[in-house]
Amino acid sequence: NYQLTADLVQRYWDQDTVGALVASPANPTGTVLSRTELVSLAKATRERHGHLVVDEIYHGLTYGMDAPSVLEVDDSAFVLNSFSKYFGMTGWRLGWLVAPPQAVADLEKLAQNLYISAPSMAQHAALACFQPETLAIFEQRRAEFARRRDYLLPALRELGFRIAVEPQGAFYLYADISAYGGDAFAFCRHFLETEHVAFTPGLDFGRHLAGHHVRFAYTQSLPRLEEAVHRIARGLRSWQG
Repeated sequence: NYQLTADLVQRYWDQDTVGALVASPANPTGTVLSRTELVSLAKATRERHGHLVVDEIYHGLTYGMDAPSVLEVDDSAFVLNSFSKYFGMTGWRLGWLVAPPQAVADLEKLAQNLYISAPSMAQHAALACFQPETLAIFEQRRAEFARRRDYLLPALRELGFRIAVEPQGAFYLYADISAYGGDAFAFCRHFLETEHVAFTPGLDFGRHLAGHHVRFAYTQSLPRLEEAVHRIARGLRSWQG
């Protein structure tokens, strides 16, 4: 599922490693770490006297399930979160960090030197997120994301894209394009220039088989996604990779 495991922590941890960073739900795959997987990761990092940092920014944007928080199984973990995804406040630069007590003093020093505090305007806007009528909008939005995923995933697979995992959260599909030549950057450029469809090369997300993957985001309306699939189908016929 393109996620770090306790076995990989054990295999690759060395004398310079101080911690492990994971994301659940993840970008670019939308996969979610289960409670059991979080327990194993927490145990593996503790045994090596390291820290576990979990990016939970896409919490709330899950489909048919709730993503467990690492704090349910490890109160020494660090949690990163934000108003930018479920609450739709991208660009407001407002988020939070949950940290163990012994780390707070040093984190306060970082905060004082990096940003001091979040803007008052952003904080007042965030308070409105918790009103019942606002939460109802977010839940409607989550249902719409699920509809888009349920359309785009089989549509892309039918075109020949290999999508190994069904996203349980976020709003992305991570597709293997090795059948089309395995040059993700050239592949994305071809569709951008010939069909005016934008998706993202895997090179933006890491190194492992990155040149063989692209990320599709279903952040557009269903009619626009349908048009995009039509254009992708046409663009595959002209692709010379």
